[in-house]
Amino acid sequence: MSSSPHSIVDRVAALDWPTLLQELSDFGVVRVGPLLTVHESATLAALYDEPENFRTRIHMARHGFGKGEYQYFSYPLPSIVAELRTLMYARLYGLANVWSAELKSEQMFPDSHAAFLGQCADAGQSRPTPLLLRYIEGDFNCLHQDLYGDLAFPFQMVTLLSQPGRDFTGGEFTLVEQRPRMQSRAEVVALLQGDAAIFAVHHRPAKGARGSYRVNLKHGVSRVRSGRRHTMGIIFHDAR
Repeated sequence: MSSSPHSIVDRVAALDWPTLLQELSDFGVVRVGPLLTVHESATLAALYDEPENFRTRIHMARHGFGKGEYQYFSYPLPSIVAELRTLMYARLYGLANVWSAELKSEQMFPDSHAAFLGQCADAGQSRPTPLLLRYIEGDFNCLHQDLYGDLAFPFQMVTLLSQPGRDFTGGEFTLVEQRPRMQSRAEVVALLQGDAAIFAVHHRPAKGARGSYRVNLKHGVSRVRSGRRHTMGIIFHDAR
């Protein structure tokens, strides 16, 4: 990993992690930014047209997922993707274990992402899940959860690689929390190019009168009204 003054390592370390983790715990989503430079964002977006970087391409309309497409990276991941995946896991596994305890889950997460990927492999999940997504005018992503097997890390991250208002309009990242016997609650996260959002994959603990209870979360992207929108998704568990 690079140790230059403006490296990914330094940017991640400089973030206000106590505040970020508290907001993530309270709302299931938190904006992180700026995380990537304009150049890094554009370089990643350009990979979309280089098929040798990917293991598969998904056309969302064919599967009822929405409209648009995305591609899963193959191993080895691009260096910046691999670096972010490792660095962010190291900052998130502690809260992941807190959530597991509050939800009375037996799953505990190791402090090393490599060790966690070893657990995924033992569970039959060895295909990489980081991905690039491309939306054009009229595209959208239905509310969903990114679960690829029995083993799932409770957080994931999306990074916007395009600039709103210049490259595209619309296309807001949206998280919906479905609370038992209550109305659903939505969070719309406004991102700029290079910004990221960390959010819950499928559920989080919420405080109630009798202790913690489980609330379900799904995420998606609203309709892109014009232009082209690229994002990178980092999922920490691998797929079957």
